[in-house]
Amino acid sequence: MRSPRLLPPAVLAVAAALLVGCAPASAPTRATTGPEGSATPTAMATPTADASEDWVSDRVSTMTAAEKAAALLMLHAPGTDPGPLRTYLDQGVSGVILMGDNIAGDAASLRALTGALTVDPALPPLIAVDEEGGEVQRLDWDTAASAGTLRAAPPSDTTAAFAARAQSVDAGGANVNFGVIADVTDDPDSFIAGRVLGTDPQAAADRVAAAVRGERGVVATTLKHFPGHGAAPGDSHSSVPSAPLDLAAWRAGPALPFTAGIDAGAELVMTGHLAYPAIDPAPASLSPAWHRILRDELGFDGVVVTDDMLMLQHNGLPEYADPGENAVRAVAAGADLLLYVLPADPSEFGISVDGLVGAITDAVASGRISEARLDDAVTRVLALRRELS
Repeated sequence: MRSPRLLPPAVLAVAAALLVGCAPASAPTRATTGPEGSATPTAMATPTADASEDWVSDRVSTMTAAEKAAALLMLHAPGTDPGPLRTYLDQGVSGVILMGDNIAGDAASLRALTGALTVDPALPPLIAVDEEGGEVQRLDWDTAASAGTLRAAPPSDTTAAFAARAQSVDAGGANVNFGVIADVTDDPDSFIAGRVLGTDPQAAADRVAAAVRGERGVVATTLKHFPGHGAAPGDSHSSVPSAPLDLAAWRAGPALPFTAGIDAGAELVMTGHLAYPAIDPAPASLSPAWHRILRDELGFDGVVVTDDMLMLQHNGLPEYADPGENAVRAVAAGADLLLYVLPADPSEFGISVDGLVGAITDAVASGRISEARLDDAVTRVLALRRELS
């Protein structure tokens, strides 16, 4: 089953899917974890799909353009003091991403931090962590198998590993995992090689779908990095890698794990700062063509989140030096949620919440971003926040 439509006229469908998934029609259960990470299934208090749709629609209708723009942001602030993260949320951003510098001690310590981050109980924030296991691991208490082991094991092992991983994420109070690598490569020199779940497209697809099934109902799952780093030599942390494939070759290879993960019910897809020039010379994160392919061809209707937007500035290319322009291009292309892994002083990179909000609202006023595009993005994000509550 493909993820349900999350366009404004159809929030009903996504609400139903996020609340019910593949479970029977009765009220689903969601496994929660105590401070030590032990799982206790508890019944989710779920409003009706109609009520959820109406709630989100009513909320969006009362928001100013600036409030909508702020709701498209997910930010990071370093340190174990929740204060700076809470300040961002007080400014109206929709979420935060936790990095290693936010996490000290055990799950209970992290839950104390995340527990201080709810500004509006009716609309809790998205709290994300990129917990892949293995090469990218933030949570010391996550002992589940990672890609290096899972590549050679049956897909059922991947389901079990990511079910356990989701419990570890939930134990710390996060509700979104940026943890499922849908990239595929058999090149041992690729920077992504140690993190892929399969070295051929079908093997990766089987395990990506299995990982999504494992996390289902505990945390929201993110597939990354669309449309796939494996075919693009180079590291997007310091460049814009370029893949030589045309659209037909992409469909036959790198597309398969993303399609499988979407069909399994992943709630988010992360776009990468990499290009396939035969399709669009722009990085996928800024590419209308790739967003159309993701929506219309792969059938994804959840939240599209960018990879860290600072990576575009780090590559040193002058066309990506302006953070406001990068934000406008991403939203205009089709991104719903812009991710920023910020230092303690974001002005180091010319970034502030007010500056990003101003760039987006100016673009709406000038017509570069349509009001419909802005409303579409904020509706998707708010619907996910509402259903993860």
